[in-house]
Amino acid sequence: MKIKSVFAREIIDSRGNPTIEVDIKTESGGFGRASSPSGASRGLHEAVELRDGGPRFHGKGVLKAVENVNKIIGPAIYDMEASPQEDVDQMMIELDGTKNKEKLGGNAVVAVSMANLKAAASTRKMALYDFMGGEKLPIPLLNIINGGKHAGNGLSIQEFMVIPAKTECFSDGLRAACEIYKTLNEKLVKKYGRTSRNVGDEGGFAPPMSRSSEALDAISESIEECGYSRIVGIGMDAAASSFYRESDGKYFMDGNYLERGQLIDYYGGLLEQYPIYSIEDPLFEEDFEGFAEFTEKFGNKIQVVGDDLVVTNAERVQKAVEMKAMNALLLKVNQIGTVTEARKAAQIATDAGMQVVVSHRSGETEDTFISDLAVGMGATQIKSGAPARGERTAKYNRLLRIEEKLGKHYSQVW
Repeated sequence: MKIKSVFAREIIDSRGNPTIEVDIKTESGGFGRASSPSGASRGLHEAVELRDGGPRFHGKGVLKAVENVNKIIGPAIYDMEASPQEDVDQMMIELDGTKNKEKLGGNAVVAVSMANLKAAASTRKMALYDFMGGEKLPIPLLNIINGGKHAGNGLSIQEFMVIPAKTECFSDGLRAACEIYKTLNEKLVKKYGRTSRNVGDEGGFAPPMSRSSEALDAISESIEECGYSRIVGIGMDAAASSFYRESDGKYFMDGNYLERGQLIDYYGGLLEQYPIYSIEDPLFEEDFEGFAEFTEKFGNKIQVVGDDLVVTNAERVQKAVEMKAMNALLLKVNQIGTVTEARKAAQIATDAGMQVVVSHRSGETEDTFISDLAVGMGATQIKSGAPARGERTAKYNRLLRIEEKLGKHYSQVW
């Protein structure tokens, strides 16, 4: 299973920005191709995306990252065994030698890491999810109204999602979400006009709303109209760092500046009014104490997800575990840079009794790696945007095909 070819190229992502794609071949005929996604809402402690600067692609080119794969990483891992994955990832970590992958680029490292795992599975003539030992389909969290950095409206909260948590299987859950999405489309056009059907980066609608209650009302009504009130709930990704002011420690929410305690009470009011199952990043990414307060208050009722708080970093996840600052981990491989490090973070969370939610990024490609990853590592949930835009639907369609092989074994959380 020795690595015999590593080649990187520059491609474009779903926002028209360059990203890096890597092909790896093994001596036994295995092949893996993977590409690095990119986030708009990025945590302070994420692995560094290496960009070229200058006029080309408005400075967002990744030719330097491509060169680092072709001239540094590729020769270093040539002739190594593609499995175990840990050895290849450790070689890249040592080659880079920085805390946040800033030398070689987290985008370069993660594309190689994912491509290598695919190549190892291919060499064994196994699907990636099967190679990893997956048995169940995750519950999808589908972003159907966009706000924050993902849209141009007045909503502070970044994502409003539907969660088909209590359907019998993944395919039924996806169907329910699609039906709700279509009903929501009609409802928004009727109330706000045709421009309200325009979508944000993740395929969710971006209507001219300014208050969270407007989005929650529209989604709740759509769920009820479709007859799914008992089996479909709502999720929110607040991405609170995007509306937090470090200058005075206040949050700008629905036209008001709120202290931490006031914001927590605000969320409490929403929980009383709407069928909310999950809230992600309700507070500023450095506020472990605030997260702990929030989780203590609401963690027995809802899922409290840490994303920017922990950035798939094992040390930060361990701190969150010790402080009881969340009860679920959002896992993004490109936040940390390698599959091995992401799996370590997930293991810490799982050992602490937390849920794991594998996630896409707002800047995506057609790569379906995270679908196999979610099944393969036993994650109970997956976030991949709305049931719209090819880079999002590719992930859901991949899961439909996996369900054909595994049967209707669906994760149970709520």
